[in-house]
Amino acid sequence: MVLGVIALASVGALAAWNFFPALFPPHAHDLLGAFPLGVIALAYLAHQVIVRRSERKDLAKATLLAIAFFSWAANQLWPDLPQAGLFNDAAIALFVLDVFLAMIGRSPGSSGSCGGEILDA
Repeated sequence: MVLGVIALASVGALAAWNFFPALFPPHAHDLLGAFPLGVIALAYLAHQVIVRRSERKDLAKATLLAIAFFSWAANQLWPDLPQAGLFNDAAIALFVLDVFLAMIGRSPGSSGSCGGEILDA
C-alpha cells in the first residue's frame, strides 16, 4: 500500500508539472512520467505476492502487466533512445495481451464481465 500511495503522490507531481512547468528543471517530465508507472508496477507485484498470495498463473499475469508498465516507463524516461519505440510497442503488445487474457479467462456466464450484469437482467 505504501508503494501505491507513493505512486499516487507522484501522479500529483506530474499534474503539477502540467500546470506549472516553469517550476521544474528541464526534462523533469520524463522522470515524472516514468516514476509512477514503475512504482505502481512494483506495488502491484508486491500486492500479488504479499497480500493476495497469488497462484502461479495469476502471478505470471501480474508479472506480464508489470513488464508492460516498466516498458511504458522506459519509453517515458528515455524518449530519445533509439529503443524508445520498441519500449512503447512492447508496452502496447503486453497491455493488449493482458486484456485478451482477462477476456478469455472469464467464463461466459461469470460475473465481473463488462456490462454482463445489465444484459443478464
